[in-house]
Amino acid sequence: MTHVPPPAPAGADPAEPTASGAEADPTATSRAEVAPTATRPEAPRTVRFPFEFDARFVPLALPFGVLPTTAYIEVGDGEVLVRFGPWSLSTPVANVADVTPSGPYRWWKVAGPPRLSLADRGITFATTAAGGLCLRFREPVPAALPTSRLRHPSATVTVATPTALATALGFGDRFDRPARG
Repeated sequence: MTHVPPPAPAGADPAEPTASGAEADPTATSRAEVAPTATRPEAPRTVRFPFEFDARFVPLALPFGVLPTTAYIEVGDGEVLVRFGPWSLSTPVANVADVTPSGPYRWWKVAGPPRLSLADRGITFATTAAGGLCLRFREPVPAALPTSRLRHPSATVTVATPTALATALGFGDRFDRPARG
């Protein structure tokens, strides 16, 4: 007759000896080997927010390299990256002091390359006149040119999902503009 060890108490590791000193079942799998993947730390997640393109603006943006594939915002790993054709703006998420809805805009003030506000030095990355978000920074950031000494206290962006971007930046609870996405 073959001896079958009694089952391990609930919560016990079947590969460990029991309190009674009985040998462990050598075919049992340790819980450590089958730990759920939920306990492993997740890789940093980057979320991409594409710009909303007005079809009428595409011919004005195309000569500057501003296309749906080259115009987006990425938020992840504590950083915000705005890409707008050959232009870019990068800053820590912690540098974003506020996010507010803005617009609509006059088409000639937003179509084409980035626009610089002479009133406050803010920069606008826009692909539609419908509206967007104004990101205000704690510390001004460079953006108009890669080596620019000019720093911008804010950036206006016309993403397709402004509510989602505001939420990713930590301002979703204060965002009161009707959601477009």
